Amino acid sequence: MEGLAGRVVLVTGATSGIGRATCERLGREGSLVAVVGRRAHVGIEIAAAITRAGPGRALFVEADVRDEQAVTAAVERVVGELGPVGGVVAAAGATNIAGDMRDIADVTLETFTDVVSTNLVGTFLVAKTTLPVLAAAPAGGALVTIGSTGGLTGHGLGPGYTASKGAIVALTRLLAVQYGQRGVRVNCICPGPTRTEGMGAPFSDPELAARAGRRIPLGRVGDANEVAALAAFLVSDDASYLTGLVLAADGGLTVT
Repeated sequence: MEGLAGRVVLVTGATSGIGRATCERLGREGSLVAVVGRRAHVGIEIAAAITRAGPGRALFVEADVRDEQAVTAAVERVVGELGPVGGVVAAAGATNIAGDMRDIADVTLETFTDVVSTNLVGTFLVAKTTLPVLAAAPAGGALVTIGSTGGLTGHGLGPGYTASKGAIVALTRLLAVQYGQRGVRVNCICPGPTRTEGMGAPFSDPELAARAGRRIPLGRVGDANEVAALAAFLVSDDASYLTGLVLAADGGLTVT
């Protein structure tokens, strides 16, 4: 993909799922990848593997996206060690959402706010911290957020998850308007059912995966690498005239 070689790209939620797959794809494209996450022992290994494989290289930075000071410190470290940031993929999201997968009357306020804090507040803090940095880059930059088809159609996994993902869609559109004339593109990917570590249990069972796939026009659930490819494309120069888009990576689920 054009323009990714040597570009500094910061990825949150980078120690698992879509975030990890995105870091690995960017490394193969030759990017300088900031692997940002909470699990240091995993993140260090991921960054080392990306650097060994080449042609890109990676740096792990520990941070919790719900903590504004931690996000600010992480961005400052990335700029200091890798250089000006040209792309950001805000992939951090709540994965332990069992308590949210209920009728709203049975979901506690604590569960709701915990999911919203990770998904929506985390995305807000990453955007708030990185957009001025992207706007200052000589060639501009790109921010990619991760929503969900649940935030588009209402078939989400619970009130906190669905509400937060729908809000990320709206926030993305606002940021695309606010930062377009500053040379920054902002787009949102909304994955459908996707095989990741967070959703691995149901989709590791062939029967359950096949059952989910029957609802999807392409006949199968997605893979994290497919979403990662789209994220890398949106950060690349090949997507230079794309902003404000909300792209459902769902095998056609939302058109049925």
